[in-house]
Amino acid sequence: MIRFDSVSETCLMVMLADEIDLDLTPLIARLASQIDADFTNQLIDIVPAYTSILIHFHPDKVTERLLRERVQLCYERWQGKSRHTGGKLIELPVYYHPEVGPDLVSLAEVKGLSIDEVIALHSGQIYTVCAIGFAPGFAFLASVDEAIAMPRHAEPRLSVAPGSVGIANQQTAVYPSQSPGGWQIIGNCPKSLFNPEQEPMTPFQVGDQVRFQPVDRTAFQSLGGEIWPHWK
Repeated sequence: MIRFDSVSETCLMVMLADEIDLDLTPLIARLASQIDADFTNQLIDIVPAYTSILIHFHPDKVTERLLRERVQLCYERWQGKSRHTGGKLIELPVYYHPEVGPDLVSLAEVKGLSIDEVIALHSGQIYTVCAIGFAPGFAFLASVDEAIAMPRHAEPRLSVAPGSVGIANQQTAVYPSQSPGGWQIIGNCPKSLFNPEQEPMTPFQVGDQVRFQPVDRTAFQSLGGEIWPHWK
């Protein structure tokens, strides 16, 4: 299934599904990459997400009709075939501990698990980057094990530490910078995940895979991690 919606005179929405399907993520990533490569000078931005691709284009340089035709052609060529994108595997160190993960203990209690079991379940998965948004470098990763899936807090925190590793339902993510947020925080990653002075600014692309590697407090601090005392 593919559907095109004209959002505005300069934006085209490509819908590939009505529900989240991780099997679609590699195809979405591949389509977005191909369109970006084919129309580099004609696009303002291209935003792949869980079920869609938003194409923001220069109307004086390319027509919506041409974009639709190209996307449709690529979709028909790749649908049902191997969807491997060549996306990279990103390994991220995480210090799982209540002093950096204020929701770790409560999540374990609600789920009837030990803290070690929560850590093993979270770090035992390989996650897919399904979308990037909310904040620069914030990658939505799916899917966490159902045994540790937890909804967002009803009332978001005013300030979440940079590097915080959180869970929201069946998604997980790392906050690349300090911001408000309502995810269940279970640990912290000391690695910088967004730097506007570097190219690329973030290591993530839709279709990449992510694996978390538990580290102890000493390793966490040696990698630049900081204990966050300002939870609100």
